[in-house]
Amino acid sequence: MSQDTATAGQVSKTAAEIYDEFFVPALFGEWAGRLCDLARIAPGHTVLDVACGTGATTREAVLRIGSKGRVVGLDRNQGMLDVARKRAAGIDWTEGLAEELPFPTRSLDVVLCQFGLMFFDDRAKALQEMRRVLRPVGKIALSVWDDVDTSPGYAAMITLIDEMFGSNAASALRAPFILGKLDFLESVLGKGGLQEVTVTTVTGTARFASIREWVRMDVRGWTLSEFIDDAGYEKLVAEAEQRLGQFAAPDGAVEFPAPAHLVSWTGD
Repeated sequence: MSQDTATAGQVSKTAAEIYDEFFVPALFGEWAGRLCDLARIAPGHTVLDVACGTGATTREAVLRIGSKGRVVGLDRNQGMLDVARKRAAGIDWTEGLAEELPFPTRSLDVVLCQFGLMFFDDRAKALQEMRRVLRPVGKIALSVWDDVDTSPGYAAMITLIDEMFGSNAASALRAPFILGKLDFLESVLGKGGLQEVTVTTVTGTARFASIREWVRMDVRGWTLSEFIDDAGYEKLVAEAEQRLGQFAAPDGAVEFPAPAHLVSWTGD
């Protein structure tokens, strides 16, 4: 896995399974309902979930569209889609690129994208594609993580990884937060044709069973295995337990704020 692949959020099949089992409840699960609420998904809607991963938001959307609606989950990572199919075989899981959505113009009521925009090769093109496939007065709803400095646990973890493994490894873990500054986010949205957006910042919570589990998820369930071998992993766990203990409760459980920006845009 190259540095470019790591910062693009690509993972192996094994990592996808760890991602679904641990990362979704630790970080992503609480956002699925919020994003679907923001999009005002209703019975009969045709919904696309772009960069669906293992399908947490896709499955939430299915609960809202009734028997006459349709939901498609699209991702470029086959490992993620394989896990998604195991979780919900009846959903249309499609491999594809956000920059080349395989749907007709003005064919969808809602386009969702939960924590995917930061990883696209061409963000402006991906947003233009979302706008193209949207029906008049349809909704685009997406989420991106706030600036890493607002997520103290990850700010500290990135500093530690930078010290121990260098800037490339740190950049891979920093990548999810690169759209956190509002002025930059709004610039990216504007280049994609999404002016007059509504942006709301909401504080979520990151939760891990222990510091060791937190490290395991970031190394084994994300993109850091390219930079951290088994020996380095154990050294990181030991150092994290020493230096990041302020994020752990007496029972060892880890919890810290994880804010995100929720973006909504109504089609022309």
